Amino acid sequence: MTDDYPPIADHGLIGDQQTCALVDTQGTIDWFCCPRFDAPSVFGSLLDRDKGGQFRLAPAANDVVTKQLYFPDTAILITRFLSSNGVGEISDFMPVDRPSIATDRHAIVRMLRVPRGTMTFSFEVAPRFDYGRAPHKLQTTEHGAVFESDHGALTLHSPVALEQRGDDVGGSITLNAGDVAGFILESGPSVTPRPPNADALDAEFRETARFWRQWLAGSTYHGRWRDMVYRAAITLKLLTFAPTGAPVAAATTGLPEQVGGERNWDYRYTWIRDGSLTVQALDRLGFTDDALMFLLWLRERFENRAPDASGPLRIMYRVDGSSDLEESTLDHWEGYRGSAPVRIGNGATDQLQLDIYGEAFDAVYHAERKLQVIGKRGWNDLRAIVDWVCENWDQPEEGLWEVRGGRQAFVYGRMMCWVALDRAIRIATLGSHPAPLERWTETRDAIDAQIVAQGWDEGQKALVQHYGSDVLDAAILAAPRLHYLAPTDEIWLGTLAGIEQQLVSDSLVYRYNPEASPDGLRGSEGTFSMCTFWYVDALTRTGRLEDARLVFEKMLTYANHLGLFAEEIGQTGEQLGNFPQAFTHLSLITAAVDLDRALDEQRH
Repeated sequence: MTDDYPPIADHGLIGDQQTCALVDTQGTIDWFCCPRFDAPSVFGSLLDRDKGGQFRLAPAANDVVTKQLYFPDTAILITRFLSSNGVGEISDFMPVDRPSIATDRHAIVRMLRVPRGTMTFSFEVAPRFDYGRAPHKLQTTEHGAVFESDHGALTLHSPVALEQRGDDVGGSITLNAGDVAGFILESGPSVTPRPPNADALDAEFRETARFWRQWLAGSTYHGRWRDMVYRAAITLKLLTFAPTGAPVAAATTGLPEQVGGERNWDYRYTWIRDGSLTVQALDRLGFTDDALMFLLWLRERFENRAPDASGPLRIMYRVDGSSDLEESTLDHWEGYRGSAPVRIGNGATDQLQLDIYGEAFDAVYHAERKLQVIGKRGWNDLRAIVDWVCENWDQPEEGLWEVRGGRQAFVYGRMMCWVALDRAIRIATLGSHPAPLERWTETRDAIDAQIVAQGWDEGQKALVQHYGSDVLDAAILAAPRLHYLAPTDEIWLGTLAGIEQQLVSDSLVYRYNPEASPDGLRGSEGTFSMCTFWYVDALTRTGRLEDARLVFEKMLTYANHLGLFAEEIGQTGEQLGNFPQAFTHLSLITAAVDLDRALDEQRH
């Protein structure tokens, strides 16, 4: 079973800012949802080799060496095949045409070139609509095929005649040195299949490259790790739904935190937390417009709040702002290397996670300092949410890590409520907005006092994960960045020392110990990549720059061949969890920017 699934890291990401696809190093598209990130999959062999569907395009011969790279400063993925008879390339990309307008029409371009010699490519297009649950009908023509189901349609434009294989198609194509050909797969059945023109393919390639390079030219970062930071920024852009500005947490669902285990979640949605941190990372690189788009999306969530047991804000939404995320399982799929169940939707949507208010208000505060965008009506909505936090900050909750083992008084959640109130006070003062500042200040200070009184373990000299526990939590690494604890505070230094002793393994950081702090799930997990980058940031702010740089450089070696990261790192360096993960890339950016600045200051 395991030999039939590529490693999670053996993938590149392409997309058009409304949906995306994964391409493995053998030239197979094994994950593609259409028409949005959170829509049912069309190709899903990454999660079921037999029932998931795929678009395979690779040399017919087996004696080839493969290489993969991105066309510099773009989201165009190039897979190269080298053999004694010739060299072939596939350039995979999705044209970006008016990304801010939501549409169900999307295209994947697979452009073939042979720079040297001769190469024969074989291909197979086998869609499986609605996660492989919906049958489809096939209609072939001289220049392609149309796949139609009750859950959508695809049109394939082919440069060669197709062989019908049941309800799928396949074939082969031979190219000589200098030849260019390609396939275009479009969503929707209305386009008549036609052979892709080499000049038109090249024009699409150049226009797509121009789009990405023009966007990236807006970056203000020119530091030591430019290539990695730029790739992280492009990845975050690829994971953002342009019509609303809402970033998804990852491109996939069901990729396991432990191969063969049950820790498999659907991350194709927008978390308040992840989105707020994403836009702050992009804003720090100079992409202010991207940050503003998400803040407008967040503004609508503030305005349309519906107070209930889970608070005025949901922890996550679909990219259009709706909140129907009922969790179910795809029992007909075996899961990646047998990692079942495969879940769609996310049952954590109804959880109470108090930290989201801190992340949201921190993002709003940093935007307000730059642009002062909050009006009267917007302030009234913000004020209502702050008042809710004042009344509910001391509830038990599920916490940042979305545990399913019962609510607790998590220290990180309390700390982020402190951040929410602190930023609200600053916003009110900055904009001279009417507010009950005395009440907010008293509540903020009461939170701080409770954390120190009940979250501090005198024996370990550290803040713990939740009250009544002696387990530590890597989330507390964010405390200096959020200005909750000073880098010289004995509380912070003790907590950092405890985390290093219990959760750091050869520079990689576990988020907590699930054996010591049961989270309601079986099995274990890898180190959490975002926490490792938070560790870098914490070391930087504590003044341990040599340690910070070494941990950062080590962490970069765990990226895949394209500079992409999943959610976690396994015992032997393998990538685990959904891929690519926004959390990891945004924290990479933050760590790089801060460390770069600190190293420059030290040098001067």
